Amino acid sequence: MALFSSLSERLNHIFSKLTKHGRLTELEIKTAMREVRVALLEADVNIQVAKKFCADVSEKAVGQEILKSLNPAQQVIKIVNEQLIELMGPGNAKLNVSPKPPTVIMMCGLQGAGKTTLCGKLAVLLKKGGKKPLLVAGDIYRPAAITQLQVVGKNAGVEVFQKGTQDPVKTAREAVDYARSMGYDTVIIDTAGRLEIDEKLMQELERIKAAVEVSEILLTVDSMMGQVAVNVAKTFNERLEVTGIVLTKLDGDTRGGACLSIKAVTGKPIKFIGVGEKLTDLEYFYPDRMASRILGMGDVLTLIEKAQEAVTEEQAKKMQKKMLENAFTLEDYLEQFESMKKMGGAQALVSMMPGLAGKVKEGDIDEGKMERTKAIILSMTKGERTDPSIINSSRKKRIAAGSGTTVQEINQLLKQFDQTKQLIKQLKSGKKRLPFMR
Repeated sequence: MALFSSLSERLNHIFSKLTKHGRLTELEIKTAMREVRVALLEADVNIQVAKKFCADVSEKAVGQEILKSLNPAQQVIKIVNEQLIELMGPGNAKLNVSPKPPTVIMMCGLQGAGKTTLCGKLAVLLKKGGKKPLLVAGDIYRPAAITQLQVVGKNAGVEVFQKGTQDPVKTAREAVDYARSMGYDTVIIDTAGRLEIDEKLMQELERIKAAVEVSEILLTVDSMMGQVAVNVAKTFNERLEVTGIVLTKLDGDTRGGACLSIKAVTGKPIKFIGVGEKLTDLEYFYPDRMASRILGMGDVLTLIEKAQEAVTEEQAKKMQKKMLENAFTLEDYLEQFESMKKMGGAQALVSMMPGLAGKVKEGDIDEGKMERTKAIILSMTKGERTDPSIINSSRKKRIAAGSGTTVQEINQLLKQFDQTKQLIKQLKSGKKRLPFMR
């Protein structure tokens, strides 16, 4: 995730200077906070939010006794972490659910923020949680908007309710009645967007809100718009009283200002974040996990959740058994690459690992090399994958030609695989321990 990479780097640099001191003076803390404020402003955080954040941290850091178990620099980082959680949270905000189905969710936002695709992503996420959602085409103005939602719905495996270009308010009413009669417990209305906020748009959204009992009004915000996104959210909230924010395009080259400012400016919680283009790339927003990522502490809980989604318990047990029996093959190697891809790729995984988060920069990991490795394994016969020792020079030439790689790359893969097997063998015999093993 490119989000916050620059800010994380700056903060780590500032805090690394603090850790060199055994004790910290009030002046050193305030100097560090001035640097933090500059870093926040460069990340496009609202100026008032940045000022208040640094003032709050300074006040707590200067006026608080240093905990015996922590050195002064660690104490400052702890306070910064707590303030970041408070700034974006606190706690993860859950969806409001109607006591009498269906729960109606109204999606709104400007054009280009990814609202229609987001409707499909939210439907997929809710389906995973056992819900039965219905998508409703409420945008009758943008060309092909209804068709786009139908395509999204088909890919998500969710029905789309549409009534062509009739009044969206009437469509919303009919959709809720239809959902109730057909046993749908959630209705997601894709409302019209505009290139900019206008009165006609706002009036239509207010009419839909008044016509059906809405449990959630989620505002889709393009995080790459920075402070413009925050201002858009403020205006929508003043007119509609939105219940939550969904930040999209957090996988893009964004500085993170919207994420850090929007809750403080609007008073509304961030409920979801879009982290990719696939329909599965929508996550619940956890302020504490995001704060950890910003400070380069990793995000172990999200890493575990992604691992559980990518690998079933049965697959994990099967792999463990193979490792214990030293029966690990290139077929299993390939399976690991596929699991890693499901979890967002090596770069995304490293960004969530404590100790590595913030230190490995975007582009440091060659994802292309992993794809070439997969191509090599896929160009092998089943026998070669099971027993790589049979791969002689003529087989290597054939594999290289089939995978579009070189014999040298095949040699590197075989050497790496052999080293992995040796490591597994040593771990099994107890001759070697991993760094985190005690």
